[in-house]
Amino acid sequence: MLRCRSVLSFAQCLFRRKVVEMDSLEDSKLCRCLSTVDLIALGVGSTLGAGVYVLAGEVAKGNSGPSIIVSFLIAALASVMAGLCYAEFGARVPKTGSAYLYSYVTVGELWAFITGWNLILSYVIGTSSVARAWSGTFDELLGKQIGRFFSTYFRMSSPGLAEYPDFFAVCLILIISGLLSFGVKESAWVNKVFTAVNVLVLMFVIIAGFVKGDTENWKITEDALINFTAVTRNLSLAGNVTSAYGVGGFMPFGFEGTLAGAATCFYAFVGFDCIATTGEEVKNPQKAIPIGIVTSLLVCFLAYFGVSAALTLMMPYYLLDEKSPLPVAFEYVGWGPAKFVVAVGSLCALSTSLLGSMFPLPRILFAMARDGLLFRFLSKVSKRQTPVAATLAAGSTAAVMAFLFDLKALVDMMSIGTLLAYSLVAACVLILRYQPDGSYAKPSCNPEKENLTSEDGEMELMESESQLAMLKEGGFTLQTVLNPSMLPTEQSSTVVNIAVSVITFVVCIVSTLTTYKGEAVLAMESWILGLLAVCLVVFIVCLLVVWRQPQTSKKVSFMVPMLPFLPVLSVFVNVYLMVQLSGDTWIRFAVWMAVGFLIYFGYGIRHSLEGQQDEDDDSAHSDLENKNSAEGVEDDDNADENNQFIIHEKTSEC
Repeated sequence: MLRCRSVLSFAQCLFRRKVVEMDSLEDSKLCRCLSTVDLIALGVGSTLGAGVYVLAGEVAKGNSGPSIIVSFLIAALASVMAGLCYAEFGARVPKTGSAYLYSYVTVGELWAFITGWNLILSYVIGTSSVARAWSGTFDELLGKQIGRFFSTYFRMSSPGLAEYPDFFAVCLILIISGLLSFGVKESAWVNKVFTAVNVLVLMFVIIAGFVKGDTENWKITEDALINFTAVTRNLSLAGNVTSAYGVGGFMPFGFEGTLAGAATCFYAFVGFDCIATTGEEVKNPQKAIPIGIVTSLLVCFLAYFGVSAALTLMMPYYLLDEKSPLPVAFEYVGWGPAKFVVAVGSLCALSTSLLGSMFPLPRILFAMARDGLLFRFLSKVSKRQTPVAATLAAGSTAAVMAFLFDLKALVDMMSIGTLLAYSLVAACVLILRYQPDGSYAKPSCNPEKENLTSEDGEMELMESESQLAMLKEGGFTLQTVLNPSMLPTEQSSTVVNIAVSVITFVVCIVSTLTTYKGEAVLAMESWILGLLAVCLVVFIVCLLVVWRQPQTSKKVSFMVPMLPFLPVLSVFVNVYLMVQLSGDTWIRFAVWMAVGFLIYFGYGIRHSLEGQQDEDDDSAHSDLENKNSAEGVEDDDNADENNQFIIHEKTSEC
């Protein structure tokens, strides 16, 4: 039974952190059979979905023009910052759970539950929407016969529901769920096949684009754009006609258009985080996970970069079709039959994207159920060492959503969960790197340390006593904050925690002001400039304070470079993108979180495994104290008897 008898103890329950047993990292209920190549294929397949066949045309025509390759470069750099943070955590805490686990070991249980609950929503909506997209793409190849049949005989007219129930999408999700339940090794093999076909098709598109492309399509003049606008809109050139497609050249919409395109392209790199959920199913996870994340992001960037360059070289950007740019582009250059190759690649990309969305969902459910924050039955594992209960529950939920609901209004909610996870992981890297060694993990037993000489033991005791005395005497002063000790202490860790919290708060304020009060910023109004200046000063001071603190001496196979600047920049990018989402999306997010808090405060907080361990430790500590007090009384009695005996001896000698 949970013992939260005061506000303080209740807060401690909310922010208790998970301690990872470092000597049991290799022990897992799941099958440890994946290789580094499997992880790369999983990351590429999940990230390089159907968006590569559609997104390039949409962004190039509406935002960036030929400079879409720069947009993808900026988006890739922003995604790499999040990827590097995931890679370090994968090396430090190679267990199942992804951002949920990373938050649990760093900032506590409540934030971990919020992260995991939102990841569940993101993966469920992602799985359902990709399944419906697969069904729609296949229906397009058949001349929309499936859609016409179901809309005629099974039409649904209720608001919020889809036009008709998508039986095909349900079958797809159930097939993927069955495959994942059967075994992770078999799932990885199927994913590698589809990913290989997808990559081969994209290589064909890139090579064909560069062969049939024309660099003049990157040098279109503004006059040509004005003429095209006048023709398409039936306007007279005698009037004042303005181009609807920018000013031409490489950046027809200016650098602002390129940045706007980068914000859209950022979501094209979402999906690599599924690799972080394989910590207990991959061989040598501390090396394989970082390599898998970084390599998959690199492959995806090269694919997006190459396809967008080939597309804008083959065809003027203002003629691109926003829904199916590649088939139209091949028709434009006289390679019409190539559209069938593109269709095969698109279906393979959707298949791997569906598998990549479905794969991490049961792992998150399994990790949260194993920790007691969700219902225990979800942590059951089959004989083939797969989380079968979580997989079937996740598949059933996603199938119902794909069957009934119109997911277009819910897709933006995926972004909140993903961006929140990215932000927390980046902040957790900062916090964890400045914590004292071993603060998030129980060290494995080392017999050599048990055989220390008395001199080594005395030296360690003296060092710990001197550090403790320094903490008690020093307190929080400007001197200790700016000139801390060489090794991280609880004091320096607390300074970093406070500074990171302030930085995050300042980033939220600046993002909100620049988004909703942009006109005041452009008008150079004094109040907002003063507020932004204060925020900038506080931001720089906190960043310098974090930079001055000592980092942990524990080294792992991969560590984020340029600390603390790179994680802070990642937090800024993710928070800024979250602020751009609509108010309706945030309202739906609040409703989802309300449901989650009912589950957590009604079930999770009372069944948390960490809470039960804390109670066991408290009871053991209480028994030990009682035992020591009893032994202390006996020792005092014996001491009195010995003293009497010694005194008696002395008096007899006299």
